[in-house]
Amino acid sequence: MSRAPILALLAFALACVVAPPRAGAQDRLGGLARVDPAGSLVTDRRGGGLRLDLALSQGVPYRAYTLTAPPRLVLDFREVDWSGVDRTVMLNADGASDLRYGGFRPGWSRMVVDLAAKMVIDTVAMRIDPETGKARLRAEMRAADGAEFAARAGAPRDPRWDMPPVRARAAPPPAPGDGVLRVLLDPGHGGIDPGAERDGLREKDLTLTFARELKEELVRAGGYEVLMTRTDDRFVALERRVALAHEMQADLFISLHADTLVQGQAHGAAVYLLSQSASDTASARLAERHDRDDILAGVDLTGQDDQVAGILLDLARRETRPRARRLAGALVDGMGESVGTLNTHPIRHAAFSVLKAADIPSVLLEMGFLTSDRDIANLRDAAWRADLARGIRAALDAWRIEDAALRQ
Repeated sequence: MSRAPILALLAFALACVVAPPRAGAQDRLGGLARVDPAGSLVTDRRGGGLRLDLALSQGVPYRAYTLTAPPRLVLDFREVDWSGVDRTVMLNADGASDLRYGGFRPGWSRMVVDLAAKMVIDTVAMRIDPETGKARLRAEMRAADGAEFAARAGAPRDPRWDMPPVRARAAPPPAPGDGVLRVLLDPGHGGIDPGAERDGLREKDLTLTFARELKEELVRAGGYEVLMTRTDDRFVALERRVALAHEMQADLFISLHADTLVQGQAHGAAVYLLSQSASDTASARLAERHDRDDILAGVDLTGQDDQVAGILLDLARRETRPRARRLAGALVDGMGESVGTLNTHPIRHAAFSVLKAADIPSVLLEMGFLTSDRDIANLRDAAWRADLARGIRAALDAWRIEDAALRQ
């Protein structure tokens, strides 16, 4: 494909690295980009075709492409503020019959220009003023015959934009909520790493036992494909567990633990999410790795510099983070109904390494604490564990319905 459709995410990221705005220029690309109505216009090109100019308070990642039935130009952006834009004023071309704009999923905006005839993108570029940080996107279109228009139409498939990406499968499973949900269970510790120990109990044994029981509960319920990072008493490195989530193309990652507390007392199950500060650190640390092909599913970042890799990780986490929060909330509700009392602070945040998959909703579930006599009794009780597994299954049932609705 020659000049269009064009994915500009990486180009924009590189522009930020090579020529960032000077101090005071739009807060160094911070905050929400605003559309300047005075500099935004859709006009006819001399000799035929169409020109779109969009003035922005700062540069944003974008892509431009055409679609058929009806013919239209589509521009996707990192979220922008459209306040003050009047479509009747902006549209000043015979070559376009209508235009519309707004948000189309959390964190992203879209503009659609309905074309009066078949056209293809001739050139598209965003220029950022190094003094002010302001940006101008210009897309120029030319007339095309039906064959060329059809051949060049369609949204570009690029894992750097379409987060979270999915590696090719022989038979891709349906999206979560519509069919099989692929859950990766991660029994904590294993092999030479026993985890917490008390009264003859070892965390690595407890987590493996419950992972098998939870897998059986989910598979028996139907609608779930359940995978495990380990199925026996073996050691699996923390980063390897994250890599497995990508290799197995998991929709969800749930790490199971039963720790001890050196200081203080804690009782009951708790769900951990990756903290905001830990997310930032995780992006930086992962970007520093030389072997980068497992940072994002289906994306080989080998050869990309650290800042570009960090930007892509941040984009993935912006979409994944709220999904993981909703998952944690659903787990708390489901477990609370099935086993009763949970930890007094059932949702917590920490920098656990196994939560650092940027593009897969990930949680760490503390089933209980081995410093608690009550929790030890529960963890030893097969009936209690069965109730816990049913609560988790009910939580996943509820989460997948809500997640599917919000992602439409």
